[in-house]
Amino acid sequence: MVLLENDSFLLELTKLFQKARSDGSVTMTFKRYNGRTRPIPRAGSPPLPEPQEHMCLVRAKSRSKKIATVIHQKDINKFQVAYSNLLKGNLDGLKKLKKLKTKTKTE
Repeated sequence: MVLLENDSFLLELTKLFQKARSDGSVTMTFKRYNGRTRPIPRAGSPPLPEPQEHMCLVRAKSRSKKIATVIHQKDINKFQVAYSNLLKGNLDGLKKLKKLKTKTKTE
């Protein structure tokens, strides 16, 4: 998995959406991230200090390509606007679901 900056993540995400347009899918995951890179210590050892700020870990996967980014609290609004514009531009190729006709009982 490649950890990218926010702007380069959005560019790569656009490329993933373009590749998945004809056939395929893109899976997105948003997760609260506190910056911890080590596992939580066992009971009895001193606890890890609380983080100064919580961040958001965003992952995207399409077939075998995986990308990720970490968004800081102060950059959330800027990223949210850019991400929503990206989604509006790339979600136009959705397939329309066929409605199944249900038979009604006549007695």
